[in-house]
Amino acid sequence: MKTLNKALDRQKVIEISKIKKEPKWMTEFRLKAFEKFKSLPNPNFGPKLDIDFDSITYYKKVADGVSDNWDDVDKDVKNTFDEIGLIKAEKDYLDGVGAQFESEVVYHHMIEELQSKNVIFCDTDTALKKYPELFKKYFNNLVKYDENKYTALNGAVWSGGTFIYVPPHTKVDRPLQSYFRINTKNMGQFERTIIIVDEDSSVHYMEGCTARTYTSDSLHAAVVEIYVGKNAKCRYTTIQNWSTDVINLVTKRAIVEENGVMDWVDGNIGSKINMKYPCCVLNGKYATGNCISIAVASQNQIQDAGAKMIHLAPYTKSSIISKSISAKGGNASYRGLVKIGKNASYANSMIKCDTIIIDDQSKSDTIPTNIVLNKTASLEHEATVSKISKEKLFYLMSRGISEEKAKELIIMGFIDRFREELPMEYAVELNKLMKYYF
Repeated sequence: MKTLNKALDRQKVIEISKIKKEPKWMTEFRLKAFEKFKSLPNPNFGPKLDIDFDSITYYKKVADGVSDNWDDVDKDVKNTFDEIGLIKAEKDYLDGVGAQFESEVVYHHMIEELQSKNVIFCDTDTALKKYPELFKKYFNNLVKYDENKYTALNGAVWSGGTFIYVPPHTKVDRPLQSYFRINTKNMGQFERTIIIVDEDSSVHYMEGCTARTYTSDSLHAAVVEIYVGKNAKCRYTTIQNWSTDVINLVTKRAIVEENGVMDWVDGNIGSKINMKYPCCVLNGKYATGNCISIAVASQNQIQDAGAKMIHLAPYTKSSIISKSISAKGGNASYRGLVKIGKNASYANSMIKCDTIIIDDQSKSDTIPTNIVLNKTASLEHEATVSKISKEKLFYLMSRGISEEKAKELIIMGFIDRFREELPMEYAVELNKLMKYYF
């Protein structure tokens, strides 16, 4: 086991790269990113971030390598993922699974049928070693290390994550899934995920996230880069249920070529502070980007979430459906950007933001930025804010339903559109989580 924490400096960055036996270019990249991290300020929007970077554990290795057999995984680690339900899910409905514990992926397995189709599904560290040319082509190409303080931090200390390549004319029938677990006080997790869906191919990737609860903060700062080729489709489903001592700062972006489709299904339930805005760059004509999300903020939680759609080509189409729920003094807000460029003739975008505020102590804001630079394009934005209707409560309670159960039914109805987009197992898990928070 190897642990690197407290006061990140150049030597620790070099040591991470050395432990991983990386090529020289990656070590140099990490150092360049580290220097940028030191110089960049925190974002000038959203909730205030007060992070003690000297208290964070930047790297923790709990296993000697990646196993494709659960029996070879440390017993306590295996039991953690078994309790979450990952092992059963793998048997029941997944084509492949990866499991990351702290800084490294500890388990990874894919069905033989996908291997015969030349699909690559592995952890990102393995991809760097086994597929160096493919890796270098796509790494840091869509999300640059110097975009903000946390992309720079990820560039300096990234570890783990998922790498997927789907060759042309290949359909992955069942989802691939990765699960990320933080189990240590003041832990930092900085995975890097790269997904390439080549021409006329499709994949559904799902990720789950949990952490143990502590009295001091942990940090999750991930980067996701997705490439959707001509006539290809990618769906990326996330249910983020970090504990309420985790600060979650994630940059996710996809570039979509001609007739391609990118779907983000984004559930934000946990975390102390969450800042996440999945993005689609619609680069080819008739490309489509969709994002449907929920953000749930309970006591001592701030959910600052939304989506970004950038239209660069003609006849592109985007849709954003955002559901926000705040209760017990929580703050669940939508922040988004839609930009239709001057060359995006006849582009179309639809944004719908709905919010329920459960009580007088809670808060929600809708903060959109909509830019249209082409006269033939169209953009619609609809936003609603409401409280739980006393009339609806009375109607349900008059039929023998308790007030608590009646509120639950109303909330579940509110997020029904989001639940419809989830695999059944995820929808069942979401129901359990919502009951816990309310």
